[in-house]
Amino acid sequence: QVTCVEVVEAYVERIKEVNALINAVVKDRFEEALQEARQVDKLLSEGPGDDYLEEKFPLLGVPITVKEAFSLHGMPNTSGLVNRRNVIATSDATVVSRLKQAGAIPLGVTNCSELCMWYESSNRVYGRTNNPYDLQRIVGGSSGGEGGVLAAACSVIGVGSDIGGSIRIPAFFNGVFGHKPTTGVVPNDGQFPNARGVRTSFLCTGPMCRYAEDLELMLRVMAGPGVSRLKLNEKVSLEKIKFHCMDHDGGSIFVSPVDKEILQAQKKVVEHLEGKLGVQVQRVAIHKMKYSFQIWSAMMSSKDSDGQEAQLFTDLLGDHGSPVWPLWELMKWLVGMSSHTLPAIALGLTEKLVKLSPGGNAKLVSMGKSLQEEMEALLGPDGVLLYPSHPTVAPRHHSPICMPFNFAYTAIFNVLGLPVTQCPLGLSSEGLPLGIQLVAASYNDHLTLAVARYLEKAFGGWVSPGKV
Repeated sequence: QVTCVEVVEAYVERIKEVNALINAVVKDRFEEALQEARQVDKLLSEGPGDDYLEEKFPLLGVPITVKEAFSLHGMPNTSGLVNRRNVIATSDATVVSRLKQAGAIPLGVTNCSELCMWYESSNRVYGRTNNPYDLQRIVGGSSGGEGGVLAAACSVIGVGSDIGGSIRIPAFFNGVFGHKPTTGVVPNDGQFPNARGVRTSFLCTGPMCRYAEDLELMLRVMAGPGVSRLKLNEKVSLEKIKFHCMDHDGGSIFVSPVDKEILQAQKKVVEHLEGKLGVQVQRVAIHKMKYSFQIWSAMMSSKDSDGQEAQLFTDLLGDHGSPVWPLWELMKWLVGMSSHTLPAIALGLTEKLVKLSPGGNAKLVSMGKSLQEEMEALLGPDGVLLYPSHPTVAPRHHSPICMPFNFAYTAIFNVLGLPVTQCPLGLSSEGLPLGIQLVAASYNDHLTLAVARYLEKAFGGWVSPGKV
């Protein structure tokens, strides 16, 4: 009914309309996108047949955005690091290339936190991204620009990556869908920083979008041949899923208590599933979840099976230059002279402290391994766990520095390697998005995606920030 050029023009106009407020798109490629849209319209007018086109180009003419940490040819690839501000990508990351081959049209790249290791998307290269529901609130991180751009209807689908919640936290704070696939299915190549050593088992690249049905299509394209390891062709009978529910992590001293409205939203989901599907949602209390932050932290800094050390964050901050001394950077930051953000400096300092307790770390790594076995056994081939996405709704700017470990609610599933879909559940009394994490055993992504599609119908899914 509309041409591809009209679609791309509509999204370009939308970005121009709202980006000055939210600062989500940090570099655009509007001219190239319109040129590519014209080529799509030409292909359609030549009429090789809809079935052929749908099979060969499942995303033909769909406008997308990409987290700036991924290589997109001709676009910057700094990851918010000042000494990379002149780095321009000369190729496409594997997932970007696959999406383009499927017909998608990239509109530009979106903001992230410095080196993708913080849950507020703000850096010294591009500044700060604001939440479309409340400009005084954060969009989350590190794929925060993606969360904001999708919530504000500036893009149809987007590419994110996640080593501690970097897809799911922005999806939650911005009321959209995000999926962290089972580890090792979607390639991570072509992003900076990429994972090394043990962290290659924790970093996941995945889809973000406004509508649940787009998650599976994107996942198929992004995974390429790897998709055969997932059971996406299996029909899911929701009534046969064994649902489990956990309200909070058991009361970690490092993490805020879960907001009442988030607990209420989760309770409504439980009541809906029991009332409409006739299933029994099993309440569980997994004791080790209380140590989520400590387990994630210890596993992130452990050696891999070949004895290779995890890459130091301070080395990444230096990016092949001279190493960064976090204490010196803190002194410079206090007088406004550091080119790094405070969260990045703080992470560099805590990294030094973690190294001081190798014995404690080994104990936590083994606790993580046993938690993984416990989770796989609990969830099995047909289980889904309902778990809060974050203890609070989108916080105000800068406030995460006061509660830096709240991301533990998402991070634990990275080190456990489990697939998780973040699903929106309407808005809070303050007009901020609510949501829930849906977790399954490894390679059972099809279960969480099916539940997300169901909950979208039941609870309304994405709500336009314009309606607030």
